[in-house]
Amino acid sequence: MAVKNLSFLLEPDSVALITAPRELSAIGAAVARNLLSAGYGRKLFGVHAKRGLFEGITCYPDIKSLPEPPDLAILVTDQSMMPTLIDRLGRLGTKAAVLVSPDEAERVNEQGSGLRSAIMEAAGPSRIRIVGPGSIGIMTPGACLNASLAHYQPLKGNLALVAQSGTVLTAVLGWATSRDIGFSHLIDLGEMIDVDFGDMLDYLANDVNTRAILLYIEAVTQVRKFMSAARLASRMKPVVVLKGGRYRESACSSILRRGETAGADGVYHAAFRRAGMIRAHDVRELFSAAESLARAKALPGKRIAVLTNGRGMGVLAADALVDQGGCLSELSTDSRERLNTLLPARSHGNPLNLPSDTSAGRYTEVLQILFEDKGIDAVLLLHCSNALKPCAAVAREMLEILKKSKLKSKFNRLLTSWIGDGSGADVRRLFTESSIAAYDTPLEAVSGFMQMVRYRHNQEMLMQTVPSIPGDFLPDVLKAQQIIERAVGEGRDRLSEQEMKGVFDAYGITDYKPAESKTAFQLIIGVFNDAQFGPVILFGHGGEAVEAIDDLAFALPPLNMHLAREVMTRTRIYSMLEGGQGMPAAADIESIALVLVKVSQLICDIPQIVELRINPLLADSHGISVMKGFVRIAKVVDPGRPRLIIAPYPKELEQTIRLPDGQTLLLRPIRPEDEPAYVRLFESLPPEDIVMRFLHPMKTLPHSLAACLTQIDYDREMALVLIGKSGSGETQLLGGVRFSADADNERAEFAILLHPGMTGMGLGPMMLRKIIETARRRRIKELFGEVLCENFTMLKICKTLGFTWKRMPDDAGIVKVSLAL
Repeated sequence: MAVKNLSFLLEPDSVALITAPRELSAIGAAVARNLLSAGYGRKLFGVHAKRGLFEGITCYPDIKSLPEPPDLAILVTDQSMMPTLIDRLGRLGTKAAVLVSPDEAERVNEQGSGLRSAIMEAAGPSRIRIVGPGSIGIMTPGACLNASLAHYQPLKGNLALVAQSGTVLTAVLGWATSRDIGFSHLIDLGEMIDVDFGDMLDYLANDVNTRAILLYIEAVTQVRKFMSAARLASRMKPVVVLKGGRYRESACSSILRRGETAGADGVYHAAFRRAGMIRAHDVRELFSAAESLARAKALPGKRIAVLTNGRGMGVLAADALVDQGGCLSELSTDSRERLNTLLPARSHGNPLNLPSDTSAGRYTEVLQILFEDKGIDAVLLLHCSNALKPCAAVAREMLEILKKSKLKSKFNRLLTSWIGDGSGADVRRLFTESSIAAYDTPLEAVSGFMQMVRYRHNQEMLMQTVPSIPGDFLPDVLKAQQIIERAVGEGRDRLSEQEMKGVFDAYGITDYKPAESKTAFQLIIGVFNDAQFGPVILFGHGGEAVEAIDDLAFALPPLNMHLAREVMTRTRIYSMLEGGQGMPAAADIESIALVLVKVSQLICDIPQIVELRINPLLADSHGISVMKGFVRIAKVVDPGRPRLIIAPYPKELEQTIRLPDGQTLLLRPIRPEDEPAYVRLFESLPPEDIVMRFLHPMKTLPHSLAACLTQIDYDREMALVLIGKSGSGETQLLGGVRFSADADNERAEFAILLHPGMTGMGLGPMMLRKIIETARRRRIKELFGEVLCENFTMLKICKTLGFTWKRMPDDAGIVKVSLAL
């Protein structure tokens, strides 16, 4: 149900606390005290066997006695009562419920899946949303709501924390409170029988009070929904994820608790990267990310200068930075000359080492020079306490100077760590109160900085223009299908070598300028099936010692050339394939990437393939050679169930359109590599057409918007483009129509664009009919759009197709058109 009723969960106008009379009364009392001490000022009721007051909350003997239906119910009761209570609350009109317990998870597993099924069956008719069982609760500080067992009242802020563990949530809360870091929401999802990570990402992506999202994940449910939601959220704000159960020993507890297997960590890592999320590898990294995201804004780059009065600490920080892939900035000539006048007879490198007795004023003067250097994106200040200059004295004096200086606008680019005396905590509090990031150690400061760098890199990756596939890649799908179906029909689970070569040949996975086997690199490309994430592509250092070398990276299909190159860069062998600095590539990188794309397409097209291996794939500067491999197959058990967690290109929507003058056009779904052609279409539009489409003047189509319009999630969006030939015979994008559905797949907004030279041919109505048909097949309930009042042509088309009209109350110049599907 995605975001359905989640606003009632996180910002309710009324709350009912339903508690058990006996053994759970202490837990209920703790939740009641948190609700009251948080200052929840809206309607608050209690349901308890004893009438009167329960911890200060007015109580009623049962649910039917409540004066009105509560938006949110907090259940602290025996599990056996939960299905009945959920049913009664749903009938009453309650929209959401949290099933609270400090250690409910283990007991739920003892009763098996029957309890979960009973709870969801009770919730079904009313669509009441369920958090838990086994949750310690939820908190929304901005609404003064703390319906939890947490031992702290959270501060109000702009970070959201969603966890699959109450202990991790309370640990992060305690750490954050000590550093004056606040939250928009804190949610312990517990057993996730209903509300899960995908739902919360969908909600928080559009929450104006949330600037960044922190996740603690042990396993995800409904992975396709999770990936769509994660990709959406990551485009809009930073999403940092800490994954628990990375290894078999620790994953075991997750399996036993939930009765399900979690995917391999490498596969989760591939999923996180594909979605654009930032990964933290331990709680400290999550803390560092929280500190950075709470204080700092987006950094312009990854170049950092380290400023310190302790040479050794500066060296350690530089080492940590390089270990994590960071970049020490190079000081400009102007900066060095200015530093020479300020700090004579010293070496001005990076780290920049100052005397141990450096004063606050001198630090500030150096910072002024560094922040004016265009080659520096951020500065890390490390002060090591000593008898001459203790941390507390320097920090307080420095803050006073900074607040009066011109550097106040640069605070978001300054990271600090105060080392070596007992005043560290107090100093960090002083700086965090001034919105300057302060860390316990230099390593944490570096980690926090690198989280911001990775976020910027992820955004660039998500928005990068996708190159077209080299050459004419037109696989013979029918040939490959016939080979595989014949083998499956004969009851075999593996293709013969000749059949494998036939399938590979159908997809162009053949030698290309064959590599010379004596000097070539041995690579491996393969596909395996993950129980959660479906088909997964692997790439790495191949040969007979592939397991011992252990240099593999994973990716989720479908792949394009950009994604294929990205997975290659995550292996150690890639640096050898590239060749040395300033030297030509030692291997044909493009040909290797193209093999990955072709294997990806093969897996997308042929569902019977469950495992594939090419090992070795020989590669050198001449080309590639497919040496050995195998393909394992199986009968498709459930044809209607999606195999891929990222919806592939829907080729079935391609259609040839013939115009009255004999011209042939292709109507097909948009592809990421269409961005340059889409920009050219925009540039062909007169200014008045741009206003009609985008509702405001635009001189250029920004790359970020063009990327969003062409790199769509086929699961939630659809864009059909019209392809034809220009006067010179070149392929040209002539128009497009699209819809974007909400997370619940109930309503979708449409838009249409047409080349000015193609009007008057009936193409606009035709495209709109096609997108309506597509929306109907997706079971979307309503298609709507916003049209300027003077756009008579569009309004006429909408009227012909059965749309209703409604003027926008806040803008008389816009008409909202709507079509019930």
